[in-house]
Amino acid sequence: MKMLTTLFAALLFTMTAAFAQNNQQGATQEDIVAVASGNPDFSTLVEALKAADLVETLQGDGPFTVFAPTNEAFEALPDGTLEELLKPENKDQLKKVLTYHVLAKKVMAADLQDGMAASTVEGDDAKVMKEGDSFVIEGATITKPDIMASNGVIHVIDAVMLPSDMKNTATSK
Repeated sequence: MKMLTTLFAALLFTMTAAFAQNNQQGATQEDIVAVASGNPDFSTLVEALKAADLVETLQGDGPFTVFAPTNEAFEALPDGTLEELLKPENKDQLKKVLTYHVLAKKVMAADLQDGMAASTVEGDDAKVMKEGDSFVIEGATITKPDIMASNGVIHVIDAVMLPSDMKNTATSK
């Protein structure tokens, strides 16, 4: 009887482990754009990615880390900033802003360190700081870390980060 109980426990453990692995794999079958598209809080980000012709790039193999501003983060930009960036003639500026939110490697929240410089696809480094229990990157607090995608990870942030050469022009509008 004890052997039967042990066998049953081993079988149950194996089945549970297999189920958990399949569930974890299933959670990361979508690429970064698909994950963002499936979240209504990222509709502005997805619209901007389309306008900047970055969808195909972020559907690529990666790995990528995306610091993803929510719709509220975009709404907090100075009046008219988003509308200007979304105009076709400002596509290069929009692309610069969006690629400042992307790292060309997978960086989990556990990998972040106080004072680290994160090399963005845009070319500038974004400074990461630890504030209390949270990490802040260029003034944007990571509100939900480690959303997995098949080609990287998304960290939700509460502000739109601007490259250093664009900060003054966006805040002066």
